Amino acid sequence: MASADTVFTRLADGTLLLRQADGSYRPIASETDHDRIDRLTDDEIERMAASDPDHPALDDAFWASIDKISDDKESLSLELDRDVVAFFRRQGQGFQNRINEVLRDYINLKQKAG
Repeated sequence: MASADTVFTRLADGTLLLRQADGSYRPIASETDHDRIDRLTDDEIERMAASDPDHPALDDAFWASIDKISDDKESLSLELDRDVVAFFRRQGQGFQNRINEVLRDYINLKQKAG
């Protein structure tokens, strides 16, 4: 399992690279059985997702709770703990928007509390 300091990057052709101790990147072999995945039906995928405790429900209630991403943004430099940034980056593209949503939820909770 990768540690919080493990850094990966992916090339445009899909090759996954792992950062080495010397700062260089080396390709790593995929252990994914793409043929098996390609044979899965939509129903099988839905059943697996529904039974996965780490997979949140993406039903209408979930999507209704997501605020529209604002175009009214301010660019700034912000220092965050490395593990916090690593957590959000592991979620993939859009990690800055997710950090913004967490902060917005915090503001909403504080405002409701008075």
